[in-house]
Amino acid sequence: MSEADFRALYRSLREHAHRPGAARHGALGELTPERVLAAVSGVRYGRTVSMAAPIETGSGPDNPQPASHEMTAAVDPDDAGEGVRFLRDRFAMNVHGDADSHLDALCHVVFDGKLFGGVPASGATPDGAADLTLDPVRNGIVGRGVLLDIPRLRGTPWLAPGEHVTAGDLTAAETAQDVTVGQGDLLFVRVGHRHRRRVQGPWNAAQERVGLHPSAMRFLAERRVAVLGSDGNNDSAPSAVAEVPFPVHVLAVNALGMHLMDYLDFEALASACGEQARWHFLCVVAPLRLPDATGSPVNPIAVL
Repeated sequence: MSEADFRALYRSLREHAHRPGAARHGALGELTPERVLAAVSGVRYGRTVSMAAPIETGSGPDNPQPASHEMTAAVDPDDAGEGVRFLRDRFAMNVHGDADSHLDALCHVVFDGKLFGGVPASGATPDGAADLTLDPVRNGIVGRGVLLDIPRLRGTPWLAPGEHVTAGDLTAAETAQDVTVGQGDLLFVRVGHRHRRRVQGPWNAAQERVGLHPSAMRFLAERRVAVLGSDGNNDSAPSAVAEVPFPVHVLAVNALGMHLMDYLDFEALASACGEQARWHFLCVVAPLRLPDATGSPVNPIAVL
């Protein structure tokens, strides 16, 4: 896609996002209480499945700055004394890396000096972001999740790095899986990133990865999707727009006001959905309470 075509698409999607009440919550405004209740009523089996990968503390080609976990108080093996002891630990994480599951706040993506809704990016300081932070999702995100399995559609274990998921893939997956993405849905697009990583080992995902083609964002805008998540980064690398890195992040977060979840893990969920021939479920997302942050580690739960 040329930069001119990308910018035309960006302007079109930004206009689409200008709806009453969208200034602070963005696309989450599509997730009404009625849609939450409908999602809850769709639970059949009471089975819960995590969509997060285990947080990694070891470095690798896709994780040069791994999370750190240290015990700040452990049991002394020579201390056999009676009474109460406490084990304590500390955790730190590079939230927006290429290995761990995380959610992007609406302040995460700056384009042409602005955040979603034209908010100036200058409000962010070393002490934290001032606008469009995680605070609007402090009560969680709950709604109907839909998983579209693109490798299943194409008859392959995973998509190769550098490939793109198109709008045609999304509509074909709907037909193949007998499910329709609707207003207020949390859309999850499986590309097989996690499966490939487990089979072949990690690689430099910053340079080579699968994601959506920018033009596929029209599908999400037309269906009025509330949240987008992937087992990859949502963006392909190299970028489909040579002059614009992370075009899907720009279109989703900055133009549409859509929270993204990157590097989730759909392997257990895809198996469960395939067994039940049912590709929609109640989804519960609970980010950490980090009021000034640009993102959070996240563990979305599917309830089938």
